[in-house]
Amino acid sequence: MNLCIIVPFFNEANRIPLKDFEKFLYQFPKVNLHFVNDGSSDNTSTALISFQKRHPLQVYVIHLAQNIGKGNAVRKGILNALENNGYDTFAFLDADLSTSLEECEYLARSINSSIQFVFGSRIKKNDNYIERGWFRFIISRIIAIVISKVIDLAIYDTQCGCKIFSKEAAKIAFCKPFISTWLFDVEIFFRLKNNYGASKFKVLSSEIPIKKWKDQGDSKIKWTYSFKIWIDLFRIISTYK
Repeated sequence: MNLCIIVPFFNEANRIPLKDFEKFLYQFPKVNLHFVNDGSSDNTSTALISFQKRHPLQVYVIHLAQNIGKGNAVRKGILNALENNGYDTFAFLDADLSTSLEECEYLARSINSSIQFVFGSRIKKNDNYIERGWFRFIISRIIAIVISKVIDLAIYDTQCGCKIFSKEAAKIAFCKPFISTWLFDVEIFFRLKNNYGASKFKVLSSEIPIKKWKDQGDSKIKWTYSFKIWIDLFRIISTYK
């Protein structure tokens, strides 16, 4: 497995977990990180460049002149990584590492000739630890229930910020810009399902409960988005159905 993990950043200078990134790179010297600076106006760029200089063989930084939103920033990173024939597995994570890099690497091992798409799930079990605020929980559960009905797939968690793709699946999922800034995960499910067909998608994908997930707070998603979310959902459903 040659894994490349994409991490988007927007004005994260004061909370980039550089020690966690550095520890991971030493532990997994064959994994590469592609950071996407999504038009930040603070010192995010300086912090990422400095970190890249310390780890030039494993870290690559993409700088976007203007903020284009999380989904399309991730897409820029994936497309850039796809140009490198050295990678066969691609993933993306949130900048706050709510899901750890180590867990992402572990889940990525599930990608093989049979499984093309793996996504983490924040379902609470006796043997895992999931901590998140009520707003995120309510919104994500509403989205998951609605999307499961619309797309006709039994998915518990569509919004967990840890998703892994084979090269083929990545090309399909990120083939064109996303409609929604925050619901781009939903568009990924639609694109893969529409391309493969429902039956084959179920065989080629795997939803895996993550062992630990913690809401780091200071979410970029404001509570007012709970009103706009239905507009975004309508646009997505109208487009992909």
